[in-house]
Parts: sequence; C-alpha cells; structure tokens
Amino acid sequence: MSIELLTGVLLACILLTFALGAPVAFALGGVAMAIGYLTWGDGVFNVISTTLEATHFSFILLAIPLYIYMGQLLTRSGIGDAMFNASQILIGRVRGSLAISVILVCSMIGAMVGIIGAGIMTSGSIALRPMLERGYDKRLALGVIMAGGGLGILIPPSIPMIMFASATQNSVGRMFIAALIPATITIVMLITYVVISGRLKPNKMPLDPEPETPMPTREKVHTVFNGSLSLLLIIAVLGSIMLGIATPTESGAIGVVGALLLAMVFKQLKPAMVRKSGLHAMLLVNVAIWIIFGATVFSNFHLLMGVQSMVEGFTEGLGLPPIMIIIMFQLIMLLLGFFIDEFIIVLICAPIFTPIAVSLDYDPIWFGILMILNIEIAVQTPPYGFALFYLKGIAPKNVTMLDIYRSVTPFVLIKLAVLILCMSVPELVTWLPDKLMN
Repeated sequence: MSIELLTGVLLACILLTFALGAPVAFALGGVAMAIGYLTWGDGVFNVISTTLEATHFSFILLAIPLYIYMGQLLTRSGIGDAMFNASQILIGRVRGSLAISVILVCSMIGAMVGIIGAGIMTSGSIALRPMLERGYDKRLALGVIMAGGGLGILIPPSIPMIMFASATQNSVGRMFIAALIPATITIVMLITYVVISGRLKPNKMPLDPEPETPMPTREKVHTVFNGSLSLLLIIAVLGSIMLGIATPTESGAIGVVGALLLAMVFKQLKPAMVRKSGLHAMLLVNVAIWIIFGATVFSNFHLLMGVQSMVEGFTEGLGLPPIMIIIMFQLIMLLLGFFIDEFIIVLICAPIFTPIAVSLDYDPIWFGILMILNIEIAVQTPPYGFALFYLKGIAPKNVTMLDIYRSVTPFVLIKLAVLILCMSVPELVTWLPDKLMN
C-alpha cells in the first residue's frame, strides 16, 4: 500500500472512530496498530514498546504532572480571587477595568493550569459572574474570558510546549523563554482592544460605582501583595530555568512546593483541598498521558511508513518559497484545530512538520511557538473549536453557542495578527532565548 493511500485510510478510520465516540487515545493508537497489522504484520507491535519506553520514561514529560498539580493547588488556594482584587486596585476605577483585570488574571490562571480547557473553565468560574453582575456586555465578558484563559498554553509553563519539546527533541527552557515576547504582545493587544471598545461603546463596560468608604492604604498594600505572590511563584519557576539553577522538570517541583506554601499563606492548606487537588490533577494527568501514548503510537507508525518523505516530496513538488510552506503548515493545523484538541495536534504535526521547517533553515523553536499560537487560535475558532464548548459548559443557560461564536471573533483576529507578526518577524521569538541562553 502506498503511503498516500495509507494516510488516507488512517485519517478516514480515525474520523470514523471519533464519530463513534471512541476515546481519543485508543482511537489513534488502535487504528494505527490495526492498519499496521493488516499491512505490515506482527512486527508493527514493536512500535508500542519503543513508544512506551521513549515517552513514559522521559524526564521531560515528568514535568507534566508537576505543573498540572501546581496549577490545581493554586486555583484552589484562593490565589485567583487575590489576583483579581489586586489587579482591580492597580488598574483603578476606569472604564473597562474589570475586563482588563479578567484578561490579566485569566492569563495567569491559564498559565498555572497549563492547558486550554482547564484554563478557560477555571477562569470562567471565577470571572464570568462578576462581569455579568456589573452590567458588562455578555459577548464582551465571554470573549475576554476565552481570550485570557486560552493564553494558558502560550504563557509558561505550558503543557503543549513540553510535548513539542519532547516530540522534537528541543529545549523546553528555550520554548518557555521564546514565548514570553509573543505572550506579552498578545496581552497588550487584547487590553488595547478593550480600552478602545470602552471608549467607542461605553455602554458595554459600565463604570464601577464609587465606594462609600475608600479602602485604607494599608489594606490596599496588603491586597496587592497577596495578589502578586502568584506572579512571584511564576517568576521563580521561570527564573530557575533561565539562570540554569534547575531543569524544567525540576522547576516543576519548585512550583509545587511554592504552591503548597501559598496555600498555607492563604490558610487553605487543608487535607480536603490537597486531596481534591491531587485527585483532579491525577485525572488530568491520566487523560494527558493516554493521549500522549496513543497519539505518539500513531505518529511513530505514520513516520515509520514514510509520511515525512511524502510531505517533503509534496512540498518540494509545489515549488513554493519556504515561507509559503510554513503558511501551508499553519493552515493545516488551523483546520485540525476545528476537530481535535491541542495535545493531539502537537503530537501528530510536530514530528512531521518541524524537521521540514528545519530543512528550510528555520529555527525549530520559532516554528514551535508558531504552532502554539496557531493551536490557540484553532481550538477557539467557530464552529467546531473545542474550547468553545468548554466555555459553553460553564456559561449561564441564557448564553447560546451563537453568543459565544460572536464573542470570540475579535479576539481570534487579534491572536491571528500576533501569529502573522511573529511569522513575519522571527526575532520576536528567537531574540530572547538567544540572548539569555546563548
């Protein structure tokens, strides 16, 4: 069977198993092994053992449960409310201050959780109700939560970045540092949009009423200090990597210890909270690890059959400039994001597309950040982006899917502009890791 026909059969079978409701991990791995057995024989099952050894005993992937557990501890320690209150004090009483706070806080919460779905649901549970109660436009409230929570995979520590680094044998630390400038640009552009919208359509963002009694200065300082503790923890995690004190996996352990200390500071370090955080983290880790295993089995089998040579031959046959090949890869990943989540896109596309990008003299870290930016857009794009349904799950009953579709449109366009900017000016991605990590 030719690799072209094999690829078509694999994709058709996977779509069929998805439609039948099969678990993602078993659909990907099972389809690959079934087709492999029919076309290759018993030898195909060696892919399972080699994949298991390469992934589940990987020191890099050990960071995933650590960062997920850190996120679960932080979101249950009261730090979200503390960040929200601190940002309100720092921004002050201006039109759109609550929406700006939501973008900043949801971005940080998303980063703590490290994956899009959990980031949006956690952020929405904290921020959506206060925005609606204060009279904010429903679509604006939904849009800023989606935009902020979705940034979790772009702001380190990011689980998809760890997966990309593992799948392509690149540095997790460089990935984390390379994402900082694109993430900052995105946040600034989102806040700028909110500020301009508030001036053009003030009825969408009513001003908060003046407090009857102003908050004492000492209480303000205490509130800001409490809210900044989470930022200090993120700086400690990233700083330990940037200074060479710890590997990304070891910095995950630093993050867990820091999260436990923060829970103690906020008087939330109770057996029930620790147990609930551990159980929820275990559930998320199990899902992530099974998806990694199934998708990697599929990817390894597909690579073994020669899909990379097929893609290389196809791109060479097109005779396009290198940047057009990169754009073509971006379009493919955007389409995939309509149907599958961020984990699967990274694990399937990274091993195939990244070597081709490197052969075209592009930096693999730059391509990896483009992939993360792309995935963040894809899973939030109507009509089938996975993240849209996460938001629907926590929204009030009067919020329709049409409301959510309309709410995300301007924010998706902003993130698309950031993707194009980083594609056009690679130094926005590569300058900082080159400067800090030589």
